[in-house]
Amino acid sequence: MGQADFSYAASTANDTGLSVSVSIFADRSHVRDTMREDAEEAGFRLLEAGDVAALLDGSAKPIGEVVLLDCPILDAQSAAALSRLDTRAAAAGAHLIVSTSVDALDDVFGCVDQSNPQILVDPARAERIIALGRVLGRFHNLRLRELSEEDRVTLLRLTQQVGEIAERLEGLSGQGQREGGGAFRFESPTPPFNGADGEDGSDRLVRSARPPLPDPRLVRRIIRQRQLRARFFEGELFADPAWDMLLDLTAARVEHTRVSVTSLCIASGVPPTTALRWITQMTEAGLLERVEDEADRRRAFIALTDAASDAMARYFDEIGKEAISLV
Repeated sequence: MGQADFSYAASTANDTGLSVSVSIFADRSHVRDTMREDAEEAGFRLLEAGDVAALLDGSAKPIGEVVLLDCPILDAQSAAALSRLDTRAAAAGAHLIVSTSVDALDDVFGCVDQSNPQILVDPARAERIIALGRVLGRFHNLRLRELSEEDRVTLLRLTQQVGEIAERLEGLSGQGQREGGGAFRFESPTPPFNGADGEDGSDRLVRSARPPLPDPRLVRRIIRQRQLRARFFEGELFADPAWDMLLDLTAARVEHTRVSVTSLCIASGVPPTTALRWITQMTEAGLLERVEDEADRRRAFIALTDAASDAMARYFDEIGKEAISLV
């Protein structure tokens, strides 16, 4: 992305009267300065720029419509600040963009359960700019030029592929219904039934039983075979993060194990920030759900929804013994 393209985005925002306020919090001064520069270049109006501890200020200053937070390490103080910011952002309808590290990802994910933030993992400057571009697009539906053609194709492919997977699973499960409010919606299927008269003459509904989920050893074997390709070819050539995550979560459900967001990002086979975008899309689609840790409310896990689990069970039942060849 060239400086001219980014300047174009800023001028477009100014021409349309865009005046979106932004608050920036980061303990690393060079990161804070870079985020400030990029936000102002894009036409945002700076409301505040300070360290993370400023979020715990008892004065509770208003936050911007967009909030950028850099949190590579999550100690007790920054965790409290992030949780408070998450609550305030959700209440104010603010757009939260959090950058963190792989090591802190699970803890950060556990702290933000209300505001539906964009989470970036060890982001390059360009990734933060792209995140700001998405926010600008939400405010004015602008087609920002700071998104390169490659980035636009990637985002389009993400939405299309997740949608295609959901539609296939819906077809295997029975009937589904797409709704507004997101790229698509994955609905719990209505089980087929047969009408039968009871002894008292009343109607009974005899519902067909859902087939069991597959043997997790089979699923793990399929996963290993899929991963084996990366030893001989470029990993991106066969990248299919949505399916890889569905397989991993299917095996985990049968094994009664919980899957952290970091573990699921690894299973996806794509960079963490990209994996998090897929997780968000799939959660909005009704394929995945966030599960809070009852023992530690600061942690959360990812699991298949019942509808997605039902679809995966029917999928493996449909393909039967041929499953192992579908890598």
